[in-house]
Formats: sequence, structure tokens, C-alpha cells
Amino acid sequence: MKTELESALAAQRALVGRACAHLTGDLDGEQVLLYDLAFCQAELDGAQALRRFAADNTDDAAFIARVADTYTAEVLAQVHQRLAARPADYGLTPGDLLPPVASEWLGHRTLAELGSAFIDRLQSTLPDGLDDEKRLMRDSFEQFGHDVVAPLAAAIHRDDLIIPDAILTPLKAMGCFGLSVPTRFGGLKPDDHEDSLGMVVVTQALSSASLGAAGSLITRPEIMARAIMEGGTGEQQARWLPGLAAGEPLCAISVTEPDTGSDVAAVTLRAARVDGGWRLTGNKTWCTFAGKAGAILVLARTHPDARPLHKGLSLFVVEKPATDGHDFRHEQPHGGCMTGRAIPTIGYRGMHSFEVRYDDYFVPANNLIGEAAGEGRGFYFTMRGFMGGRLQTAARACGIMQASLQAAIRYGQARQVFGKALADYPLTQVKIARMGMSLLACQQFTYHVARLMDAGQGAMEASLVKLLACRAAEWVSREAMQIHGGMGYAEETDVSRYFVDARVLSIFEGAEETLAIRVVGKDLVARARA
Repeated sequence: MKTELESALAAQRALVGRACAHLTGDLDGEQVLLYDLAFCQAELDGAQALRRFAADNTDDAAFIARVADTYTAEVLAQVHQRLAARPADYGLTPGDLLPPVASEWLGHRTLAELGSAFIDRLQSTLPDGLDDEKRLMRDSFEQFGHDVVAPLAAAIHRDDLIIPDAILTPLKAMGCFGLSVPTRFGGLKPDDHEDSLGMVVVTQALSSASLGAAGSLITRPEIMARAIMEGGTGEQQARWLPGLAAGEPLCAISVTEPDTGSDVAAVTLRAARVDGGWRLTGNKTWCTFAGKAGAILVLARTHPDARPLHKGLSLFVVEKPATDGHDFRHEQPHGGCMTGRAIPTIGYRGMHSFEVRYDDYFVPANNLIGEAAGEGRGFYFTMRGFMGGRLQTAARACGIMQASLQAAIRYGQARQVFGKALADYPLTQVKIARMGMSLLACQQFTYHVARLMDAGQGAMEASLVKLLACRAAEWVSREAMQIHGGMGYAEETDVSRYFVDARVLSIFEGAEETLAIRVVGKDLVARARA
């Protein structure tokens, strides 16, 4: 029998569907509406994922059910607020809107009690629904993060250092870089099925120790391996995948350009055909780990007259010497040159993000993904990699939320204010409740999308979970910083690093606005109108 909240959730989803059907799909004229509806859908899907988990969960079942109900009530209130702000624009009348959620779920005492329950569970692992294999993976990488990454993370961030071998070498031995590479090529992914969930679990575990020093190391080999598996020849797969799995060489992704941002189809870096291969000329930006990388996956325009634009793009593996510095210059014997300069950033330090200039840089013909059959198909190969990258970014966001929540609870218990612990005040408890609910909802939504991807589905859901989790990570890390008060603003406190690291998540792997409007919003309208 459906509960009141389940019925309200289903009704709110139907209302969002009606609003989507009312729109024309004008991606420019309806930007504000598409943006809001995308977040409505992401939040509703997050609540549904958490409710699905609560229904199947037997560990601490009453607590998880309570979390799911309260989070659902909060989401219903938020979606109602968005729709009520401009109902006519969505083709709705005030009478179409659902009545406000019963206050029993969102009362301040109810939320404070839930926050107190989260605080009581600090020393125990919250239920997650993982099997023993995935829990072992998580525990191993969390322990590594605690023992090896965390002691180095603050110095890497403050001094803008490159990730040291003390982190990289053992991660290579643990198979970290081979999570998306099939076992037949030396990786950890089974040959006969996908394992996006394993990648998600490890990413979250490492990100809880440090986003820049560990949590993002898997993203580039994930994108590159999927692109090569999708479009590479058998010879190319055998050539590059074993090295990616071993972390030899490390790799980078070079797609974004100064004037294109998330508009991947508009890439202009030119690849001109010459004897034996191609010469690349143009600029790329935000190429993370480009210095340390020995191989860079580069999206270039091989057919400038192709229409639509994305059909003129091809994907190359560009090889170069690795360097630890903040800038590099590599000149080829016959004239080509590649230069790079690290971009100073407020956070996400450890890998360095580069501006890269290619000047007539020669790439052999057999470094074109798919070789002759891959010409003009680079956009599709890139998007296949990015789908996993977006899911992985949601997992990175969950790692930051996990670290932020734990830090906030520990500090709240230790800090005495006006005669008692900060964690004993109801406002702190309400903050903790909302932080914990966001973490659990985004974590379960991420796991759900990983399972969808393993079944060959989940393309739009990967964008939805990225929208939800990255926005939540910004807010959760902000609240953790606020609970720390003045100490939260000090660089010596880890939560200040979590806050500036979280800010990048809504920007890379597809900026929030582009995903919401041109990926999620466009698809929602098309489905609703169909």
C-alpha cells in the first residue's frame, strides 16, 4: 500500500512531466524553465532512489526509512516552491499544484532529532546496500586514504604540489587505474560485464580523503579507456589499455577550448592530414594532469566543412614526455611543438589543470582512435567516455560530502559554546540532518545509476545525478565550514579545502547549465511531448 509521501512523490513527478510537455523545447528562449525542471527531476529521482533503498534495506531499517521519508518531504517542498513561483510558464494553474507537505516531516524538532541520530552514528558505517566484494573495495581504499592520502593532502593543497609517488605508486599496485579496463587487458573490470559500481565506490572512498590528491585520479583513465573500448581498433586496445591499467603512462583528456567550454561540438583545434599522420594546431584549456601525463586524449577537427559540426571531429592519443612542473615545452625532431602552463586555481590542486598549445604537433596515423573508420566519430567516442565521467563526478561529490559531514560532527561534539557542545544545539542538529540526508540520497542515486549503466542504460540519469550531487556537495561543504565557525575559514582546517574543492564539481565534466538545459532539459521535453 502506498504511503502518503509515495503518492505525493508520484503526483509531483507527473506534474513535472506536464510542465515539460507544455514547453516547446526552445533551448535558448526557455532556459530558465528548463534549468529549473532539470533540477526538479534530479531531486525527485534522488528521493526515489533513496526510497527504493529504504524499502530493500534491513540494516538500521527504521533510521533509513525515517531519512527517506524526511528527504522526500524536503524534495516535495522544494519542487512545489519552484513550480509555484511561475505556474503559468509551465502551463499550470495554482489549483494544479499539490498542497504543502504535512509539517510532521519538516518540523524543527523532528529534523533536530534526526540530526541527533546521525551524530550518534558517526563511529559506525551507515547502511549502503553494497555486497561484501564492494564493501571490501571501499574499506581498502578508505583505509589507504586515511593512512596515506590524508596526511599529505593539506600540503599538496596549500603548496600547490603535484601528487607525489607516495600516493601514485601504491595506487598503481592496488589496480586503481584499471577499474575501467577489462581483465584481458590487465585491468580489474570483468571481461563479460561492466562494473561501474566498483569504480563509483573507489572514487567516493578516495575523494573523502582528498579530491585533488586522489579522488580524481581515476576519471581520466575511465574516460580514455571507455573511448578506446568504444572506438579503438583491436590493435589500439591491445596497445594502450594495458598501460592505462598499470598507470604507465598516466593520462589526460584534452577536449575543452578557451572559446567553446562545454560546447564540445564547436571544438576548433585543427588536425591536418600529412604523410604518415596528422599535425595538430590550436589551443586547449583545463587539461587536468597534462604535465604528468604521458598520453593525452585530444579531440580535434579533421573535417572543417562537415555539418553538423560534431561530425567533423576525431579523437587522437597524443604522446609526450611526463613532467612534474607547472609548465612544459616539448619540441619534436621535425618541428612540431607542444607547450603547457598550469592555471592557478582556488582548489582542486594536486593534478594541475593546464592551458595547452599545439603548434604543428605531429601525431602518427595509428594514433587516431579507430584509424580510418574513426574519422569524424570522435564526438561519439568522447561522449561515451564522458557518461562515465559524469557518474564518477557524482561519486567524487559524495566523497566530499562524506568527509564534510564527518568533520562537522566531530567538531560539533568537541566545540563548547555557551556551556555545552555545539552538536547539542538544535540548529546544529538540523544542519547535520540535512547534510546527512543529502549524502545518503546522492550516494544511493549514484549507486542506482551505476547499476543502470552496467545494464547499458542510464545516459540521462548520469547527467541528473551529477546535477544533484555536485550542487549538494557545495552546500554540504559550506555547512561543514559554517559549523566550524572562524576555524572553518582557516587553511589549516580540512573543511576549507573541502569547500573550495567542491566548487569545481558543478563546472567540469559538463557545466551545470549545459547539462540542465541542453542535455537533461532537452530530453525531458522530448520525452514528455512524445
